[in-house]
Amino acid sequence: MMDEMEFWELVDAAREAAEGDPEDQADLLVERLGQLDPEAVLDFARHFESRYNRAYRWDLWGAAWVLLDGASDDAFDFFRCWLIGQGRDVFEGALHDPDSLADLLEDFDEEIDGDGEELGYAADEAYEQLTGTVAPDLGVAPAPAEPEGTPLDFENERVLAQRYPKLWGRFRG
Repeated sequence: MMDEMEFWELVDAAREAAEGDPEDQADLLVERLGQLDPEAVLDFARHFESRYNRAYRWDLWGAAWVLLDGASDDAFDFFRCWLIGQGRDVFEGALHDPDSLADLLEDFDEEIDGDGEELGYAADEAYEQLTGTVAPDLGVAPAPAEPEGTPLDFENERVLAQRYPKLWGRFRG
């Protein structure tokens, strides 16, 4: 049974080895997960999925919108994967206060950062390589149909600048 600490250790080790590149991080995760048994890979997938669902919030979507200069549904999905890939401190900090990403992120390059699509598939890929079959249903409660919290008017720059003063000042100001 993989605990939360082991989950974050895998995420962090892969990010550090990949020097922050989300695609390399995903490849390294697949490689490292492939050295575990299939049940541990499914545990990792459950940890990932539950955090991914926890991050389905309007306030976090607004922060992604500011950082990415706009974020569609898919872009926000990939942003949540990327956010998990940034490790526990950044992830939990962002959930606590999305505007704190301005302090938590050393750097943000729209070209490579903010899109962790491949990270979202790492456990599935590792499981398939190990077993030759598609991963079973994880039994994790699905994300709500709508993000949690109060919707924001993402098209209104004044609203975004007021809601995310630090992010706006650092990345858009």
